[in-house]
Amino acid sequence: MSQGVILKKFIFYLLLVVGAFIMLVPFLWMVSTSLKTDGATMVFPPQFIPDPPTLENYQTVTEKFPMLRFLWNSVIVAVLTTLGQMTFSSMAAYAFARMHFKGRDQLFLLYLATMMVPAQVTMIPQFMLIREFNWLDSYMGLIIPTMFGVFGTFLMRQAMLSIPRELEEAAFMDGANHFKVFFHVCLPLIKPMLAALGIFTFMQSWNNFLWPLIVVSNEKLATLPLGLSLLEGRWSTDWGLMMSGVVISIVPILLVYLFAQKYFIQGMTMSGMKE
Repeated sequence: MSQGVILKKFIFYLLLVVGAFIMLVPFLWMVSTSLKTDGATMVFPPQFIPDPPTLENYQTVTEKFPMLRFLWNSVIVAVLTTLGQMTFSSMAAYAFARMHFKGRDQLFLLYLATMMVPAQVTMIPQFMLIREFNWLDSYMGLIIPTMFGVFGTFLMRQAMLSIPRELEEAAFMDGANHFKVFFHVCLPLIKPMLAALGIFTFMQSWNNFLWPLIVVSNEKLATLPLGLSLLEGRWSTDWGLMMSGVVISIVPILLVYLFAQKYFIQGMTMSGMKE
């Protein structure tokens, strides 16, 4: 290997290390602040390593605020929303990708065009529907409107288009109907993309602040983002307390990503992204 190639690789890896460090600094600073005492968070010049580190903020935030309740609400909402998105998006994608009916492509283009409508525009009619159904301050109001997504349908359709038509025809010749082809042929072949959609949806639902703020006024149904907003004071903020709450809130989503990162990478690199 020539010296020029070695130098290029060295510079490339050096840039990657520097970039990774820059990306990690806010996360490390958040953990560091959560381990500091109240007075140490505003010391100048700032200290990166707490002296001495303390878990007092974690103890206080779990005693004064129902963090476990917020965590449980977020888990219920995020898990059910993710399952709903994966189910309905894949079923709609099968209809658009594998079934033949009049106006299918035109209907899909019209469906896809709704992605250009800002979410803020649809929130008012969504809120009015939820109110008519008496779903305000309920899990139904938090979950059901977020179980359907155009992006998920588009992603699943692109994956299903990559499945060879011969597999589907062989299944039909063996007596299978559309439901069997969907469950036994298509779904197993798009598992990586399905997992990627699951991670996207879980992260989006876990971090969603605006919709729960509109639908929920009862603190018992508040999700973690709403609960974290309670840690912010009107005149001043205890940053140690705030950062300890944030650290608690990101642990589940990190675990989900670490568990499913293999499928996430496969989903992003699979060859199904074709028209």
